[in-house]
Amino acid sequence: MIDTVTIPNYGNATEEKSTVDETPSKSPKTRTLTAPTTIAETGVPEEMLVQLLVRTLFTQGELTERTAGDIMKLPYGVMKELFTLIQKEKYCEVKGHGESLGVLLRYVLTDAGRDRAKGYMELCRYVGPAPVSLQAYIEMVKSQPVNGLTIDRRTVTNATEHLVLTPGTVDQLGEAVNSGWAVFLYGPPGNGKTVLAEAIGKMLEAVGGGEVYIPYAMEVDGQIIQVYDAITHVKVDVPQEASRSLIETKKESDTRWVLCKRPIEFAGGELTLATLDLAFNASAKYYKAPPHIKANGGVFLIDDFGRQLVRPRDLLNRWIVPLEKRVDYLTLHTGKVFQLPFDTIVLFATNLEPAKLADEAFLRRIRNKIYIADPTPERFKQIFEEVCSKKGVPFDEGAVDYLLTDIYAKYELNMRSCHPRDLIEQIVSIAKFNSVPPVLSKKFIDRACHTYFFVEAGEYDQTSS
Repeated sequence: MIDTVTIPNYGNATEEKSTVDETPSKSPKTRTLTAPTTIAETGVPEEMLVQLLVRTLFTQGELTERTAGDIMKLPYGVMKELFTLIQKEKYCEVKGHGESLGVLLRYVLTDAGRDRAKGYMELCRYVGPAPVSLQAYIEMVKSQPVNGLTIDRRTVTNATEHLVLTPGTVDQLGEAVNSGWAVFLYGPPGNGKTVLAEAIGKMLEAVGGGEVYIPYAMEVDGQIIQVYDAITHVKVDVPQEASRSLIETKKESDTRWVLCKRPIEFAGGELTLATLDLAFNASAKYYKAPPHIKANGGVFLIDDFGRQLVRPRDLLNRWIVPLEKRVDYLTLHTGKVFQLPFDTIVLFATNLEPAKLADEAFLRRIRNKIYIADPTPERFKQIFEEVCSKKGVPFDEGAVDYLLTDIYAKYELNMRSCHPRDLIEQIVSIAKFNSVPPVLSKKFIDRACHTYFFVEAGEYDQTSS
């Protein structure tokens, strides 16, 4: 029988000292996280911190309260308390003073401490920042909700100006992002569905509250789950007013949390059901959070939906509870099940027909459905002109007319929003090889289309431009 750990009320106060300052007069950017001053205030079991310190000392050889605190992201007072504990257990001894003032001490493991460290390594090999509690993580996610942001028209327009979208699409995007609910992006391939996910990330980043606190790790039922990912999470500097607030109150910041841009996580055809579960490293004996949890507070894009190794129906069934209840349930290898908030804008991007991927009941749960169509000839030319400007290629409307009439019409090709970028890059490469300036000419267009579309586009000399 599976043992279950539930957190029924996200609003419960935590006993942990590290809290979010939610004074009404402060904006989300000025909130501060106060570091714990005792072991009890960290919110995690004392034994877990003792084990972490012993493992850290084992891997480093020698540490002071400060150097150990730099690794474990805990202040001097907590580290002093921890070193006192392992000294009493005769796991470590003082080797000398750590600096000239004599405040810091240098500690090394004893023989008994090294034996104990090897035993701890068998249980878990994690060495790094101390975890935060599950409850602290839940409260943090709830305090910085993605649907709590207000994305106005100007923000959407600025984030998508490079995409040449119709006014209707801009409206739909703005409304969808403000809702915080899942979005279904569908339509022909090559029209920027993936790029739209990045644009949504820019929208979240551009408004007040565009940063979120991410823990390096969290503790659940005696297990460590690594949450921060340097690839997904982009660190930003703590605002000066927040730092100033701590200095004025003579408090330290809880550096177990990292201030980051709202995350954007991508998953494509490699996505499986196992990917959405906790990843347990059998040799290291700790977990890594799944991609949709790393994306909490931001965007999670499931690209090429319907082309994953797992059946679309199975993948959709996995998402029913998170999308409906905005919570997810994860399972430890011990059988413990626990609940986490699911505060992510999920983007399903596909070029397949939605009705063939999901039934009506599931599509109803995805409240925002946006069709990304092929560009009109006018918008196609506009995209071409913008790409030419960015790539330093002189724009020639007549050359684009030739492309549309003599190649697209002749070979019955569909215009895609990505074609101008790809063809111009082909032209730049051809010009570079031939040591001539890139121009939007008939011959260059013929060469680019010949290699890009598998068509015999025009008659051209292979050795000249």
